[in-house]
Amino acid sequence: MDMDCTRFTLPNKLRVLVVPMPANESATVTVWVRTGSRFEDKKTNGLSHFLEHMAFKGSPKYPTTKDVAGAIDAIGGVFNAGTSKEWTNFYVKVRVGVIETAFDVLSDMIIRPLLKEEEIEREKGVIVQEIHLYKDNPTMRISDIFENVIFKGSSLSWNIAGSTQTVKGIKRKDFISYRAKHYFSENMMVVVAGGVTADKVRTLARKYFSDIKPKGIRSKKPQDVIKQTKPQVLLESKKTDQAHFILGFRTSSLENEGRYAQALLAAVLGGGMSSRLIIEIRERRGLAYAVQTALEQVMDNGYIGTYVGVRTEKIDEAIKIMLTQMYGIATRELPISKEELAKAKEYIKGHIALSLEDSTAVNEFFALKELLLNKTQTPEEVYKKIDAVKVEGIYQVAKKYFKPERLNLAVVGPFKDAAKFEKLLSFKRE
Repeated sequence: MDMDCTRFTLPNKLRVLVVPMPANESATVTVWVRTGSRFEDKKTNGLSHFLEHMAFKGSPKYPTTKDVAGAIDAIGGVFNAGTSKEWTNFYVKVRVGVIETAFDVLSDMIIRPLLKEEEIEREKGVIVQEIHLYKDNPTMRISDIFENVIFKGSSLSWNIAGSTQTVKGIKRKDFISYRAKHYFSENMMVVVAGGVTADKVRTLARKYFSDIKPKGIRSKKPQDVIKQTKPQVLLESKKTDQAHFILGFRTSSLENEGRYAQALLAAVLGGGMSSRLIIEIRERRGLAYAVQTALEQVMDNGYIGTYVGVRTEKIDEAIKIMLTQMYGIATRELPISKEELAKAKEYIKGHIALSLEDSTAVNEFFALKELLLNKTQTPEEVYKKIDAVKVEGIYQVAKKYFKPERLNLAVVGPFKDAAKFEKLLSFKRE
């Protein structure tokens, strides 16, 4: 699919991206902000996520949550928001004929949130329950625990939602100060994908977003130094029927050219139903139902991690199988065949193509690189980068990153002592 974007900047320095999808009857309008949990102070950890919630609690034109939701419901749209460690976004997806309402609602709630004291106090209870929801669900909780350990000692290890204590301590003045630092035009971006034209978006962007203030304290690229000299384990002892764990290695940043080889390595390991770890752990031994490997990257760091939900008495066996495969690729003792490499390439390209049938996914695809790296990349350019990777490149990244001093393990399950897992991580394939 041929897909490209138009980029322009408003007089107040706000970047705008437009990705036309002529066959679409809908469009997704998203406001992106280059800030997230790693830009917070530790005492107000969770503030980015809390502010995301508060934007929907009222603005001058839409003074209550009901007014905000009612305006979108009245045009049959959907809306939501998200917070990560490095960005926050707010979006509305609507029929293109009523797209101006999306601009109207988004601009008012983001530029002029009321931030009422009583709403802040009420929403604290909602967010605390959200935190408890994650804690009670090991499949949701395990990612936080893994990032607590693999990014130990840095702001990347902080939970995006914060903690019960930090959330309860956040005051209205904290929102005001945080917005002054990060919510200004040079640190924000409007992206529209769908059945729209650049001219239409330019007109609406000027009308609704020209009064965003142009200056603030620009979010600097964080400089988190991760110090690790040996394998690390973080155990959350909890009565569960399954053991849930993520095992993985720190790799490199979003900007690193080796990210395509890393993505293919992750796909070979656990990217599809015929991938190595799914065949070895699930199909051949019946140890687990869920097995999945993912590459996660931020501006200055990253990791390849594999999640497994396994029978508690078989966790040792599953970990040994995984380390055997990972170290086996790094040493080339378990080489990647031409067929495996070709399949991994098509797996990644196919998943990208399928996701880009939706305007919200297209919006994110183009937005993230522009927001974080000041560059855009088309799907076709990504496909070419993936196709250019040779098996030698995958061996090189496996050798570079699959080392004991980069190895980390997070576990949720009915275990009392992390020492047994620390011993497991010293496992060497015989």
